[in-house]
Amino acid sequence: MNHKVLLGVLFVPMLLCAKVHYAKVEPYDRSVLKASVSGLVTEAVQRLEGSVVEGKRIVHLDDALEIKDLNATQKSIALLEETLRIDRQMAALLEKSSQRQEGYFHRLEKLPTASQTQKDSAFSAYVSVKNQYLATKEKITVLQRQLIDMQYKAARLKDTIAKKSLVLHHRYLYRLMVRKGDFVAPGTPLATVDDMTRAKLVLYLSPEEAAHVSQERVFLNDKATSYRVTKVWRVADEKYISSYRAEIYIDAPKTSFSQLVKVELK
Repeated sequence: MNHKVLLGVLFVPMLLCAKVHYAKVEPYDRSVLKASVSGLVTEAVQRLEGSVVEGKRIVHLDDALEIKDLNATQKSIALLEETLRIDRQMAALLEKSSQRQEGYFHRLEKLPTASQTQKDSAFSAYVSVKNQYLATKEKITVLQRQLIDMQYKAARLKDTIAKKSLVLHHRYLYRLMVRKGDFVAPGTPLATVDDMTRAKLVLYLSPEEAAHVSQERVFLNDKATSYRVTKVWRVADEKYISSYRAEIYIDAPKTSFSQLVKVELK
């Protein structure tokens, strides 16, 4: 009986021992960048595949027509702004002239010595100047609407031109998916890139492990760390149907990714 008790006592720590997992050190995030606009690929820098790209263009779509259109639109905007400036000056002068002509007409109308012909002539002059002022104001309104349309067109062209250049900032270019001479449409995959500023380990835990994982410390290659399991899926994995996916976010390795790491949660 004593032997059985002793065996039972020895067996309990064995049950409490952490299950060993092995995980590959993966980039923190991997994404597929897709085209926002259509166009002919005029540049695809394949030599940058497999490297961290910092502020360099890796894909360029033909934007020659958009650039010409933008230049013409910006010239039209400059002409509209100059015309508006002139018309506003004219409107200001016409407004003053109209006010003075109106005042003259009202003074003349009260003079008993003024003939009806003089009064009619003064009124006609006032109406003529007032109509010129109102016509100029109307023209200004039309020009303002045209200017708004042109400014919107310029902004849209700038946005299109910007979207025709795919520039990476501190991202690892894993794969370039287009070549020079290809034609792409919106939604066409252009490149697969990784965020390597951090790293992650992916584990597949049993239901028992997943239930208590928030209380466990993370040991990597038999060394205790300050890491914790960052995320646990609460629905069983599609591939490993009896396990639950978990991720541990860690610092980026100093050497290289894809190394295999021994992981224990205890």
